[in-house]
Amino acid sequence: MTGNPGGCPLCGGGKQPGTTTFAVDLGFGVVVVRGVPALVCSQCGEAWIEDPVASRLESLVAEARQKRAVVEVRQWDQVAA
Repeated sequence: MTGNPGGCPLCGGGKQPGTTTFAVDLGFGVVVVRGVPALVCSQCGEAWIEDPVASRLESLVAEARQKRAVVEVRQWDQVAA
């Protein structure tokens, strides 16, 4: 596979700042967060979430798990603070 060193490991395309939708199945329910900041491949669309954002997402999932939410859909710009 060819590509630039900071590029997509799947297709070699360039990663650019963008957003993605994060979803996790908790078994008893699901959590969906829309508009999550990520690095997105301009060629294949694959997204990578950076560590500070991933930490906040982990907290949101833990909150939903405690509430035993069946479906929880959030918008990133409302939960990022």
